[in-house]
Amino acid sequence: MLDELEFRRVAEAALDALMQHLILREAEAEAGFEVEQQGGVLNVEFEEPAGKFVITPNTPVRQIWISALSTSFKLDWDEATSAFVLPRTVEHLIPLVDRLIAEHLRG
Repeated sequence: MLDELEFRRVAEAALDALMQHLILREAEAEAGFEVEQQGGVLNVEFEEPAGKFVITPNTPVRQIWISALSTSFKLDWDEATSAFVLPRTVEHLIPLVDRLIAEHLRG
């Protein structure tokens, strides 16, 4: 398991990369959402259909948590791939968030 300092470093880098990815997506014509970062937490807000995703590091358990689509997704750090991964699907953070956004926008 990562120590707290290392977790904070990799989580911050992962969330920064996700934010940059989402900003590029948001810049695309009619992306359907807005992204903002507040205090280390990423919020993805949708107008139509209305909704909000909250993506946050959870330091005590060394996970990144995503609250989206009425579900909590808990990603663990995978040393082999140097990425946060959802254990049950083996999806990495950015592809998972992309999939969740697409599912939300389809309604």
